[in-house]
Amino acid sequence: MVSVSNDLVTDQRVAKVCTTLTDMGYDVCLIGRKLPHSLPITQKPYKQIRLKLLFRKGPLFYACLNIRLFFKLLFSPSDILHANDLDTLPANFLVSIIKRKPIVYDSHEYFTGVPELIHNHFARRSWEQIERWIVPKLKYCLTVNDSIANLYANQYHIHFHVLRNVPQKWAKISDCKRAELGLPANRFLILLQGNGINIHRGSEELIQAMQQLDERFLLLIIGNGDVIPYLKKEVEEKQLQNKVQFIGRMPYEQLKAYTICCDLGVTLDKDNNLNYRYSLPNKIFDYLQAGLPVLSSPLPELTNIIQTYKVGWITENVTPGSIAKKIIYIFENPDEYQTCRENATIASEILIWEKEKKTLESLYMQIEKEKPTFVANKK
Repeated sequence: MVSVSNDLVTDQRVAKVCTTLTDMGYDVCLIGRKLPHSLPITQKPYKQIRLKLLFRKGPLFYACLNIRLFFKLLFSPSDILHANDLDTLPANFLVSIIKRKPIVYDSHEYFTGVPELIHNHFARRSWEQIERWIVPKLKYCLTVNDSIANLYANQYHIHFHVLRNVPQKWAKISDCKRAELGLPANRFLILLQGNGINIHRGSEELIQAMQQLDERFLLLIIGNGDVIPYLKKEVEEKQLQNKVQFIGRMPYEQLKAYTICCDLGVTLDKDNNLNYRYSLPNKIFDYLQAGLPVLSSPLPELTNIIQTYKVGWITENVTPGSIAKKIIYIFENPDEYQTCRENATIASEILIWEKEKKTLESLYMQIEKEKPTFVANKK
């Protein structure tokens, strides 16, 4: 049983985990929640359930989620519980104790360091207490990069396996057809994509940077997040409609078509909280799969990827002037740009789920090996 707090539509990491476990022979059931405007669930090789909850956010949402999860997990047959992020961990942990079943904790971020909790002291302390109560008792843990794994190791003295959220190797990319997507053929397309385009993650400065760029450049913002309404207002007030285009949330396969038609992928998270400081956004790996060079903020995990594979540039300051200056430099140096583009194609063969998933497979084999009487719920 795999648990998440989202609506299952765009969580590529969880989909890859569930598919891998299915390929290993496990009978997987993924449980999430249904929102009023959730897109339909696409068919997967595993079972999917979405719970209807009375609340959409805040303490009552998390309480309702864990109560519903608790009873669903308690009265459903399962041999391994897989909890994604801290907000699903309490229910999974209690059921694992009652049913005496192994639990895997998969932390997608440094949860207690997210910006939403910085000024909400009560909520932050509550989640920290839950984390301190449960995490030291866990044996099988995963997280998304080395920086966060080290944070947990220093804090709780337990080992977190690193399972990066890299994509599956994309099928052979066909020629980009901008006209079919309504995109101009004669402009440099800069892409910011994601389902967490939130406040203080660099998108505000990116919009302001577009004021300093000429009509050769067009910024595509694809996805959603809490800062999108503000960005749209800024674009309207600054009359940047010809330089910035907003495209809403879409299925992953459709997003690929847009990504491969762009010229530069950007990821500009700022170092203003621990969660952002040690983040490794999924978008960077999608950019590389599409053969796109990357412009990034100077966060350690992003810097490591870009410098190791030589696939892009770092803007030392996430300011409109610095971003605009770097973008101009990139496209005024075509030889360097082409080298980064070629390196991105090389990196796309390395940073793929087909190689990364071995960590997940090894962890589950370890669980079975350490439980000699444990009979997995396999097909």
